[in-house]
Parts: sequence; C-alpha cells; structure tokens
Amino acid sequence: MPLRALVINLPAETARLAFQRDQAARLGLELEVVPAVTVADLSPPADDPCWNRWQRPLRAVEMATLMSHRAAWRRVIALGQPVLVLEDDAWLMPGAAALAAQAAALAGIEHLSLETRGRRKLLGATHPQVPGLRRLWLDRTGAAACLLWPEGARKLLARADRVPALADAVPVETPGLLRWQAAPAQAIQIDMAARYGLTPPIAVASAISSVPRPARGSLRHRLRRVARQLWMGLAALRPGTRRIELRPAGAEKGPA
Repeated sequence: MPLRALVINLPAETARLAFQRDQAARLGLELEVVPAVTVADLSPPADDPCWNRWQRPLRAVEMATLMSHRAAWRRVIALGQPVLVLEDDAWLMPGAAALAAQAAALAGIEHLSLETRGRRKLLGATHPQVPGLRRLWLDRTGAAACLLWPEGARKLLARADRVPALADAVPVETPGLLRWQAAPAQAIQIDMAARYGLTPPIAVASAISSVPRPARGSLRHRLRRVARQLWMGLAALRPGTRRIELRPAGAEKGPA
C-alpha cells in the first residue's frame, strides 16, 4: 500500500499543486489535498482574544496557516495511520518516501521531521532500527514536511487549542511529543534551494513574509518570548546541537 500524503494548498496556487502531484507520482505517494484556510475564512476571527496567548501577536495569514495545519492534523486522526503532512512548497528528496515508509512501521514515534532549514537542532540517539533517524530534542522550525502519527496529531491539536501559535512553533512547543529527525534531512522548502546548492524546481514567494510583522505586543507577550528564548538558548548549548545536512536530489550536491 502506498504511503499517504496530505498537501496543504490554496486553490490559487496551481503551479505548486502541479509540482506536488508530479512529486507524489515520482515517489509513489498517494496524495490528498487539504484546502488551505484563507484569512477570510478564519474562525474564530482574527480579533478574537484567543489569538493572544503566544509569544507575540500573530498576523492574520499566520492564523490561517495554523488553521490549515489543524485541518491536516484532524485528517491524520481520521485516517488512523502515519501520514506525510506537506506544505505545498515542500521539496522531497528521492529517499524521503522510503525513509518515511520505514519509520511508519515503527513504534514510539509521533512526529518525524524530514526537513532542514539551516538552523541548529538538538539531536539525541540514533534509532536502533533505522540509522537515518535521530531523536529530536530541540528544533526551531519544521512544519513543511513531516510524517505524523495520529497520537502526535492529537497532541498538536491539544497544544494549538491552548496556545494558538505559528504552525511550525506548535510541534516545537508541544510537551511530551515523541519527535524524531531525518538525519540527513530528506526535504527542504523550495525557497531554501540555493542554500543547499540546488536549482528551484518552481518559483515560490512566501505569503507570510509579504505581510508586515505586527508590533511586539503586550508585556505579557514579551515575557513569554523572553522565557522561551532563554530556554532554547540554554538547550542549544548542550552536546548534540548541530545543523542537519541534506541528502540532495539526483547528482546535485548539498553543503558539506
């Protein structure tokens, strides 16, 4: 049975969806589209107080991105099996599907990050059955390409209910989530292609970065952020913190 994959996509992003369909066909994935939530469809609306529980105020487009991921997490629970969850600018390397299929058969994993974005991650032991997996203790990004188990999806939804945050911050901040990392990584977002010496397969532009970041928010926002940054800074000093290399596509080379 082919590995299931969900791709979060806005209907207007036809080039991205065409790329994802081609990528899924090449890698033997069974692809399902999760329609992305737009700002106009936000529920609760952007001015609801529930959106003020994180480290800074969220842009409306960031709220919509979180709601899109929530829809994908709910779909994972409904499917009742490990599923690849992809943003529509996620570029999977040739070994991604095989590694994900191996991981899907394992117990004791709830979230497997396939991607890297040039930032350091704190890694633990190598998995005894799959050497390409490392325990992931600390991350700073990672919502564009992951393998997610139903129990992990439940934990992510519960965390997002309590603290609506950036979609890629929710996995980082969910307590008790059994997280692992593909090492070397098996995916990047297309905007990182040049960083890894690759030619982008399609042109992409970030909808989030095109919207100005809101003000830093209240004193409560800032105190939450300071506390989180201090915790992450201390964790990053521990042995095992390193940047994750990429296993690149074809004969093209990633960073040494």
